Amino acid sequence: MPKWFAKVATFVVDAFAIQAAFLTWAAVRHELGFFAGFGLGHRMLISSLLWLYWVLVFLFFGLYRGWHAQSRLDEFVAVTKGVTIGVAMIFLATLDLESDLERPIALSRILIVSYWAFLVLFVGAGRMGLRTVQRKLLERGIGLRRTVVVGVNEKAVRLARQLEEFPALGYKVIGFVQTTPGHRERQKLEELPVLGNLRNLPHIVRQHQVEEIVVALEEDERKLLVDVMDQCDGLPVGVKIQPDLYDIVLGQARTNQLYGVPLIEVMPHLMPPWEERMKRLMDVVVSAVVLVAGIPLWLLVALAIKLDSPGPVLFKQKRVGKDGKIFTIYKFRSMVEGAEKMTGPKWAEEDDPRITRVGRVLRKLRIDEFPQLINVLAGDMSLVGPRPERPYFVRRLKHQIPLYTRRLRVKPGITGWAQVKGHYDTSIEDVRKKLEYDLFYIENMSLRMDLKILLTTIYVALAGKGR
Repeated sequence: MPKWFAKVATFVVDAFAIQAAFLTWAAVRHELGFFAGFGLGHRMLISSLLWLYWVLVFLFFGLYRGWHAQSRLDEFVAVTKGVTIGVAMIFLATLDLESDLERPIALSRILIVSYWAFLVLFVGAGRMGLRTVQRKLLERGIGLRRTVVVGVNEKAVRLARQLEEFPALGYKVIGFVQTTPGHRERQKLEELPVLGNLRNLPHIVRQHQVEEIVVALEEDERKLLVDVMDQCDGLPVGVKIQPDLYDIVLGQARTNQLYGVPLIEVMPHLMPPWEERMKRLMDVVVSAVVLVAGIPLWLLVALAIKLDSPGPVLFKQKRVGKDGKIFTIYKFRSMVEGAEKMTGPKWAEEDDPRITRVGRVLRKLRIDEFPQLINVLAGDMSLVGPRPERPYFVRRLKHQIPLYTRRLRVKPGITGWAQVKGHYDTSIEDVRKKLEYDLFYIENMSLRMDLKILLTTIYVALAGKGR
């Protein structure tokens, strides 16, 4: 089943289930005398509006992401969680504080619990039925993803056999990739071809239309995982490893386990298109509102900077954005003018003597970052993402730290997971630690995570914990 068809099928099944749940609930209410006077046409109108509401709720909870033979029980639990929160929001939105709090809640209001039950039952059953059909198609070889196994060893052979034994996992192994080139390159393994070595992995992916890469390395080959990820960066493939390599990817990745074949996804796809559009819309709306509403504050900040030390109000600097694009970043100046003329490019320190008196306050409250909202409106940055670094440090760090350039796969942000968790970059080790947080964000980025980071940032600013 093609991915687009599977998503359309999910939407259609959900639409029928949501309509059926509401109409059944309405019929029950009518029989109990709580829905008198509401004809079928009126009910269908309400049902259609509710369907639009539930589509938004399910999209927010990621219930329309691609499905690849995950556990049906896990999906049922995810549906139950989404429906529970969605029904709770309906209950709160229709709450009459005056009547519902002054006397016991009416039975007609309590019946919303039955609506929750019907939704969980109908939507959950529809999803499980659809996934059962998809799984049966996979077992017949329909919709399998073309897969290569990196490794030519016993572990790779054993994994290939397991994937072949359980086609419902969704993998069709078309060959192996040898980890190191040499004069004794193998031609076949378990009747499957050895398609090449790690150095030409991108060529193999394109030539054989590979959709999934499964890594099966021996213990002494663990360091090669970084090479695999580096080779696959930017390619339209999923990369999974077996769990004994879990510690290599910082202990932070999504796990997929079925039929006793545990696989860890180390390069999951980023935000789906609808979330990217919502993220951009949120960036534009929030930036415009804050910039306009905060004009009096920005004027006061500009005056304080001018009175405190000579130099411009705004600090401008070249930074590296998404896909290596160079742009000019704007901040309220918090250091003395020409702070790096004597030292050259240098990271700020916690008690940096170059920071002015006003600058110290601006940094504490994170006010110095607000002019970057101009960069957000221009599309060079987002509210949330890895912090943009200077070209000098990017050129230096990408040679010293594996996977550093993966940060450039997304727009940089005013704040990010590394900023609410980490400290100042004063050494390569600090940068490595922040890279862990950045990679975790990239692997798990979603609107929910963005909101969590924004709320944490607001708390840090109000508590004066900024640096």
